[in-house]
Amino acid sequence: MASDNPEVYEKENLKRDLKSRHIQMIAIGGTIGTGLFYGSGWAVETAGPAVILTYVVAAVAIYFIMRALGEMSVEEPVSGAYISYSNRYIHRFAGFLNGWNAFVFLLATSAAELNSLGRFAQYWFPDLPIWVTGAVAVVVMFTVNIIGVNFYGESEFWFSAIKVVAIVAMILFGLAMVILGVGHGGRPIGFDNLVDHGGFFPHGLTGMVLAMVMVAFSCGGVETVGIAAGETRDIAKTMPKAVNATFWRLMIFYVGAVAILVTVFPWTQLNGSGSPFVTVFSEIGIPAAATVMNLVVITAVLSAVNASVFINSRTFYNLALQGNAPSFLGTVNHRNVPTRAVTLVFGTVFASVLLNFLLPDQVFEIFASVTVYGLVCAWASIMISHLRFRRIRIRDGREDQIRYKMPFYPYGNYLALAFVAVVLVCIGILPETRTSLLVSGGWVLVVFIAYKLHTRSGGKQTKPSPAETEDARLG
Repeated sequence: MASDNPEVYEKENLKRDLKSRHIQMIAIGGTIGTGLFYGSGWAVETAGPAVILTYVVAAVAIYFIMRALGEMSVEEPVSGAYISYSNRYIHRFAGFLNGWNAFVFLLATSAAELNSLGRFAQYWFPDLPIWVTGAVAVVVMFTVNIIGVNFYGESEFWFSAIKVVAIVAMILFGLAMVILGVGHGGRPIGFDNLVDHGGFFPHGLTGMVLAMVMVAFSCGGVETVGIAAGETRDIAKTMPKAVNATFWRLMIFYVGAVAILVTVFPWTQLNGSGSPFVTVFSEIGIPAAATVMNLVVITAVLSAVNASVFINSRTFYNLALQGNAPSFLGTVNHRNVPTRAVTLVFGTVFASVLLNFLLPDQVFEIFASVTVYGLVCAWASIMISHLRFRRIRIRDGREDQIRYKMPFYPYGNYLALAFVAVVLVCIGILPETRTSLLVSGGWVLVVFIAYKLHTRSGGKQTKPSPAETEDARLG
């Protein structure tokens, strides 16, 4: 029989105050963000209607990633999630790299999110500088996160609820337009837009594959539910529920929404600037719906920034407990909030506001692709960590004690790793993202040098990892 006490490698002092409904909505909030509302336009432009299949492939691969993460999170729930697992089951440098990737990942994601937020606000206020909107959002989200995890859970619950209701309404309204002609003079739009403008594969299979880069960016954030494991009540029941629903959330909210998008409106007129969801309703002559949708996408961005502050503060907190970050980040206040880590995150996010002041027109494309690099590292680390996690459990005769097993092990791992490899190759092929790959390579070199300096100066881990123990046993 499985033990009720999970294995702990970093002694955390966080308050387990997140309820099941919070985790469910955090999982949704991590899934639905700027990538869908803004970045989907770029993906549609690259693949045409075939982008629907791109999202399906991504949903299947990410489902296996989440099941692997869920399995480890139930057995070993810590706020470091995949960062902690890569530190334990791959190598200390893997944990160090993933942890400090969070820094550049945070900067890049926040810059892209706040850039899109500013553009959405310009729908109503064309002359409002992008960086002003971002600065206001950062101050509000910092306040939400510094109060306590329960307040964060509540705010993310309602942010996510708005997104869910809006997307479901958009899908239903879109189906009514396609089938019944509602809002289109009573004339059903039908499915001609899927094939009338160069066919379903206007750019061939190549376009469908290359769209993987932005689709991966769109789906980035699903792994955040693992970060919340360190502050979740009844992890053995709550985590499986959240992870099991991931695939269907991706299929409904991404595949469903994008399918409606390219069916209702010719893909050739979705040029990647602004939110394609707002464009659809504006062009069809329903300005009120477009205004509401713009408000919804702003809520989606605020939700993403809110989640980003929470996730990265817990990442730095856990990294400090591992011995892979300055120890002062591993403290909490009287409310069990890691305020120093939150403050570091606040400073980093504020730097992204500065980037939007300096480069308002280039920020989204540049940093969206840098973000994908961080996702590639995170997703690959989850699958590799899980391979070794399961192998150690099998070796020790404890596989049957695992309470929430990933199906199709190890083939699901290999499928997900192949998906990650394809995304990485596409980043190198696309002119718009190739530079980010070079920048990311330089960043890995910088982190490796920092890692060597840190370990040689006496930075020690808190506890030997299972991977180190196994390596020692094998000689």
